[in-house]
Amino acid sequence: MSRLHDHSERHLVSRIGWLRAAVMGANDGIVSTASLIIGVAAASAASSDVLIAGAAGLVAGAMSMAAGEYVSVSSQQDTETADIERERGELASDVDAEIEELAGIYMGRGLDAETAGIVARQLMAHDALGAHARDELGISAFTTARPEQAALTSAATFSVGAALPLAAAMIAPQASVTLAVAVASLLFLAALGAIGAGAGGASLWRASARVTIWGAIAMALTAGIGRVVGAAV
Repeated sequence: MSRLHDHSERHLVSRIGWLRAAVMGANDGIVSTASLIIGVAAASAASSDVLIAGAAGLVAGAMSMAAGEYVSVSSQQDTETADIERERGELASDVDAEIEELAGIYMGRGLDAETAGIVARQLMAHDALGAHARDELGISAFTTARPEQAALTSAATFSVGAALPLAAAMIAPQASVTLAVAVASLLFLAALGAIGAGAGGASLWRASARVTIWGAIAMALTAGIGRVVGAAV
């Protein structure tokens, strides 16, 4: 029995809420701002126009990310709250049916009927609403929606991500802004993928390749559009 007490595990699922928002915000900041800068630069715009577009993209994107995350995660939170309140009412009106429902869930996971009934009764005696929220609705402390956390995390990481290609555009000579921003942004994306994968315990190479490829596609498309529009104008 002493081995059971000595055994410890380090799970990373508790990070899933803020990590998703952080990676998405930083990724969008790099990709959207770099793409905007490259598109404007490819249209043969002046250096000041490129920097203004990049700065405007940073501010607008950060606010958009914050608002979008807050609204979407708030909708998730509203749904979770409504389901929990509905479950609270069902527990108050027919507790025996709720015990049977919970036992049926455990039987579906492999327990025999007798053991499932015992487990359901014991868990409901301890925390009936928590047991149903977790095992029937799939809502837990790790996965519950946190709108404010998601909004602030996305806005902050978007700003940091967007500042990187903007800084590259400020440093690079005007003649090579497109190439400098593209190369720097791809390196930033590869690093972001590795950092996100490391924080979540996933494969570094796969995550880096995933974000880098999609970023390259986005920048290539906007560069092409910028050249076409610039030539037409």
